[in-house]
Amino acid sequence: MKKTALTIFIALIMIQLSLNGYCQKPGDEQDQILVAAESIFKAMKKKDYPKIWALLTNASKNIIVDDIIKEESKRGGGQYSREVINNDFKAGGGLATVYWSNYLAVFNPDIVLEQSKWQMGKVARGKAVIVIKHQKSDRPAELQVFRENGAWKVGLEETFRPSRR
Repeated sequence: MKKTALTIFIALIMIQLSLNGYCQKPGDEQDQILVAAESIFKAMKKKDYPKIWALLTNASKNIIVDDIIKEESKRGGGQYSREVINNDFKAGGGLATVYWSNYLAVFNPDIVLEQSKWQMGKVARGKAVIVIKHQKSDRPAELQVFRENGAWKVGLEETFRPSRR
């Protein structure tokens, strides 16, 4: 009898907590995805280069590092290792400042933050799509966001890099 009463009591508490919003809601994952995406564009606006780097997927980071190494080798340089470049971007050092300053000279994050409508797309198997439609564009962008090490990361290069066939 005591076990039955205890089971009913626990069930009632769980129902009450659920009704009060303490249990996970279905939209929580979508909220995390949207916050991760919005955060990277806000970091761009603030020129918070270490935060931008932290919010990128590993694939985007690798592409950026590869591009810097290729550009350096064209110039006869090659003094930067992958580790040095990665650490510089983590810290928001000189290479990161030059890279992101050039990036932001042609990309205005306000276009995404203030002049576009966002709509949650498909979410499946650690990958999500956010459909971003600029008010003056006929075609929306499909921002790719990936779950890595328990956090949602923005696939900036996966989304915007032109295919190189």
